[in-house]
Amino acid sequence: MIHIVFQEADKGALRNSFVLDESMNGEIIVIQDDYAVGPIKDIYFETGREERKQWWREVLAEGDYEGFADKGEINNDHQTISLLLEKLRSEQNEVLWIWAAQNKHDVSGYYWLISHLQEFAGRVNILYLNNLPFINEKGNLFYPVNLFQISPREFVKARKLSRQVTLSEFEIDLDEWTRLCNEQKGVRLLEGGKKLVQADYDFYDRNLESFITSEWQKAGRIIHHFLSKSKHTTGDAFLLWRLKCLLGRNDYDVNGQLKGMKDFEIKMKSTQQVEQLYH
Repeated sequence: MIHIVFQEADKGALRNSFVLDESMNGEIIVIQDDYAVGPIKDIYFETGREERKQWWREVLAEGDYEGFADKGEINNDHQTISLLLEKLRSEQNEVLWIWAAQNKHDVSGYYWLISHLQEFAGRVNILYLNNLPFINEKGNLFYPVNLFQISPREFVKARKLSRQVTLSEFEIDLDEWTRLCNEQKGVRLLEGGKKLVQADYDFYDRNLESFITSEWQKAGRIIHHFLSKSKHTTGDAFLLWRLKCLLGRNDYDVNGQLKGMKDFEIKMKSTQQVEQLYH
């Protein structure tokens, strides 16, 4: 039995549940890249993968995660899936379990993954937490957005909701992902169920910009406020890149070097403060 999750934190949470149900014990594979952002055109070809890798290099340049694109933390999924396919072909009784929560990161990763697995129809199970209620540590019902929010006991219950990926899903989901790839947008958003819509790279800019004030703030503080208060969020590395893009317009005062989240401060220019008073 092989399990696939889409966030590193999900791996530990799922592993803890095996203590309660040894029948589920198996290898856990993490899909590392965040397919909810960045270029996905021709992603199954070397040219598309290299374009995406180069994009990550630019996004992470001189930031807190600089170099990750070339260390395997982000762009090693092609090798991971190749090894998985070899194992599934050589071990005919091996079964695959895909665990996904209702968030754009997991769903985008699912679409990227499922197109590799058509030949294994009948051996691929999906457990998608789509508006399913669970019980938290205080005994209250809640709707988890991420797998790692679920307790080990709830993981054991959740396995009963799994099902096989159908032949029609393999076809429909591949067509949907192909459509998204061909649109050549940079941001993917979850509307509900498995429905993804796309936007341009600057989708988060206006909301991110609203957290810049007349007081000096570290970039990390602005990003933290955005992540804690915004309806639509994404990874902090992407937000740091977008913040640097905003500052390139020279609309704000900056103190420090545009590198990591703790390396520079931002505030409104004095003219912006005056304009804000009259609006």
